[in-house]
Amino acid sequence: MSAHRCPLPARRLLRAVTAGALVGAALTACSRGEIAVAPAPMAADPACARVVEGLPEDLAGVIRQPIPAEAEGSAAAWGNPAIVARCGVNPPPPSTDACLAVDDVDWVVQELSDGAAFTTYGRSPALEVLVPATYGQGASVVAQLGDVARELPSTGRSCS
Repeated sequence: MSAHRCPLPARRLLRAVTAGALVGAALTACSRGEIAVAPAPMAADPACARVVEGLPEDLAGVIRQPIPAEAEGSAAAWGNPAIVARCGVNPPPPSTDACLAVDDVDWVVQELSDGAAFTTYGRSPALEVLVPATYGQGASVVAQLGDVARELPSTGRSCS
């Protein structure tokens, strides 16, 4: 039994089409729009690099999205609309905003018109997580980030 082989010109054409399809797929994947994320004021803090390395590839059932190069070492985004985490924001001062303790990490919660902002409290630098309303309860999202948030140095402050 012999295998059917394409004539040489047909094989070259097949390879060219296959390579073209692969390049097209790669360009399509790379052409996804970046999520606009600006680095936070303390983004260069070495603790932020450790935090970002530990961030998951998927969060709340959505995958990580590309962000601008200048924010890559201090931030991440998932899904569309995007959940955005930025390390290096200024730690929030004591306030009357809601404060939520999730798995030994305290978060100051600010309701936004389209979701909520969660900022670690008692950690410096702080981690800010913006959760669009489409993801429901933001507390379940930040609970998935507890391990990395605990990596940030504690200031000794807590919600209670």
